[in-house]
Amino acid sequence: MAESNKVSVKRVVELGGRDATVLEHPCLRVMIDDMGGMIPELSLVRGKQRLNAHWLPWFRSNFGKPYRENEDGAFWKSNLLYHVAGNFPCIPNFGGDHVVYGVDMPAHGWTANLAWHYCSGGTDEETGAGWALSTMESPSAAMPLSFKKIDALIPGQNVHYTSVSVKNNGSADLEICAAWHNTVGAPFLAEGCRVSSAASAWATAPKGSEFDNTTRLALSAEFSSLAEAPLAAGGKVDISRVPSPIGYTDFAVGRFDSSVSLGWSSVVNPVLKAAYLCFFPGPASAAEDEIVFRFNDLWMQYGGRLFTPWAPYEGGTDLTYCLGTENSISAYAMGLEYARQNGKLLGAPTTVIIPGGKQKVIRYGSLFAPYEGSVLDNGIISVKADSGIVADGGSAGHFRFMADPSFTVLKGLEKRVG
Repeated sequence: MAESNKVSVKRVVELGGRDATVLEHPCLRVMIDDMGGMIPELSLVRGKQRLNAHWLPWFRSNFGKPYRENEDGAFWKSNLLYHVAGNFPCIPNFGGDHVVYGVDMPAHGWTANLAWHYCSGGTDEETGAGWALSTMESPSAAMPLSFKKIDALIPGQNVHYTSVSVKNNGSADLEICAAWHNTVGAPFLAEGCRVSSAASAWATAPKGSEFDNTTRLALSAEFSSLAEAPLAAGGKVDISRVPSPIGYTDFAVGRFDSSVSLGWSSVVNPVLKAAYLCFFPGPASAAEDEIVFRFNDLWMQYGGRLFTPWAPYEGGTDLTYCLGTENSISAYAMGLEYARQNGKLLGAPTTVIIPGGKQKVIRYGSLFAPYEGSVLDNGIISVKADSGIVADGGSAGHFRFMADPSFTVLKGLEKRVG
């Protein structure tokens, strides 16, 4: 392998004094914070600049000190929002803080709130992949879970691969939720971007959620296409087309059919000619030891939250513009206990059981890559695994991205690393 094509792995201290790992090759750079596994940067080269896909909140704390409720709670509301950025794993909870299994569970779970322990990193001799290994232990004996995370880049591929194993160290089975909270922001996110998904059935947030007072969509409504989402005021709107900031914050969840072999969701910027595409084993192909994501969750943060930290003061202007293209096994983003009580959403399960003494794993790819011509300008119709990732742009044709949708390299790293 040419020296210029190798993946570098280095430890850095980024803004705010956060310890982080940077994986990089000539096509892609990813920075992964230890705190919450936050990924503020997933960037590709564009001339002399880099284009970052991930959301960097204007309100993210860079004080370089831990969150303190008595000092920081009035503005940030939570440790999660104090550190939040880009993409991060949400396990064993997807949703707000609440009590479950007798545990005070933070919003989006321990994996998004606690510091991961960086163990080691390097370059795999067999594949040339650069990798970093991190671990985390549950802080509660009531839910004795342990987590092992591998982040990886493969030479020549614009994909950040992640494996997260979830082990139940107790004797009793545990029900959990799990999600990848991919969130894109400016300058990649802009008016005119196209949103697509493998999901075939959709529902808006239920009444009683955090979106009651921010929505332009009808609550508790089901629909079959992103192009025909029901509005609260009547009529329909095409939410596959990203607007400018419009003063609303909405949520919609899409279900992946049991026949789906490769789950995926995407955002395309036709002006920048760049695609952000998340992919993972679908229900039809997932192995017995894999946690299967059944839903695509769209968090459309286009304004609407006139309170901190989204606004600079209570009643102020929401200055936050981003789009969550999250994928999960959960019930909306209403939390683990809500998911346990409801059991199913749109006919699909909302929790996964980790048997006592066993473990299951999430395998996930976040692709951020340029494309040529106008082939994907109107969004992605379908995705298939065929010597990479083939994205169908409809009548405009298709585009092939170099990728490993079977996660062969990642599975090999799981055996050889740690």
